[in-house]
Amino acid sequence: MDMASDPAVTDPSMAPMFEVDPFWPKPLPNHWLLGSTIGVAVDSRDHVWIIHRGNLANNERPADLDPPIADACCFAAPPVLEFDVEGNLVGSWGGPGDGYDWPNSNHGIVVDHMDNVWIGGNGGGDSHVLKFSRSGDFLLQVGEAGYAVPNSNAENHFSRVAKLQFDAEANEMYLADGYGNKRVAVIDASSGDLKRFWGAYGNVPSDDNLGAYDPSAPPAQQFRGPVHCADPSADNLVYVCDRGANRIQVFQKDGTYVDEMFIEKNSGGSGAVWDVAFSPDPGQTFIYVADGLNEKVHVIRREGLEYIYNFGDGGRGPGQFYGTHSIATDSQGNIYTTETYEGKRLQKHLYRGMGPAPSGSTGVARPN
Repeated sequence: MDMASDPAVTDPSMAPMFEVDPFWPKPLPNHWLLGSTIGVAVDSRDHVWIIHRGNLANNERPADLDPPIADACCFAAPPVLEFDVEGNLVGSWGGPGDGYDWPNSNHGIVVDHMDNVWIGGNGGGDSHVLKFSRSGDFLLQVGEAGYAVPNSNAENHFSRVAKLQFDAEANEMYLADGYGNKRVAVIDASSGDLKRFWGAYGNVPSDDNLGAYDPSAPPAQQFRGPVHCADPSADNLVYVCDRGANRIQVFQKDGTYVDEMFIEKNSGGSGAVWDVAFSPDPGQTFIYVADGLNEKVHVIRREGLEYIYNFGDGGRGPGQFYGTHSIATDSQGNIYTTETYEGKRLQKHLYRGMGPAPSGSTGVARPN
């Protein structure tokens, strides 16, 4: 049974169960490899899209050196890849072209309600986002490129956008803006016009240095950043990842603050809250949080922000994670994750129905 029609989803004693599919996706053609894989999205066809950086070390691409020192393996795949439900590669494109500024460092991808593909970037001077058709035709650049200095109240550019997500009913795009700026920005999905923006707790955003993170200190009144996700839900809330502060903040769509939740609050460094995705049932009962520091996926009941359990562990085997970066769900309830740093891959966790809610860490979700 797919999750969207599973009546047990609303049972408060139950939670979704998963197991990794070690054979998905299928091998890439042309001896292609992924670099740091820093965005994943699922479209209306349940096709899975990723964007990666192609940053292969020399020992990963001996056939692509000048001169080559091997016959066949390996080459960086194009930046944008599309997979069908079975895991076949059905589309690939991306990179610099005429009329737009390709990001210095790819980051974040989403396929909107009109089947357009949006891409962010978190490199120096990546102060814009791009919109393409699903076949890779350039459609729109939003924001002026080349601004390396953050300005969280700027109206003509962004600063190192981490992720984009859409609100189909309002025809709006939400930008986690991001690695430079410390705000959520909302633009018109057709024109690209900036409509509104806000900082933590709905405050006017600020670029002031907040100093080192201290889990025992009062919560910072601005986003510590990077602001790594800003995802609207079906019931008109927006869930924002303040990664360095180990928290999710919840807002109304006009920026009015509603609530917050801390996850692995004592985590330092790059933080615990990297990305969120919602379960596909009508009430979007569950939130899944990608944690690229502790190498887990956290399962949370959205009502009341109730923490349930987590699965995964650090490592390179199926179901383990190294830099769990981005997360998305399909219409059946399956979970897709990408890995950055040297993880460099895409994984699928199959929805296996509802079961008695576990607690704590359940470890690698291996096939039964």
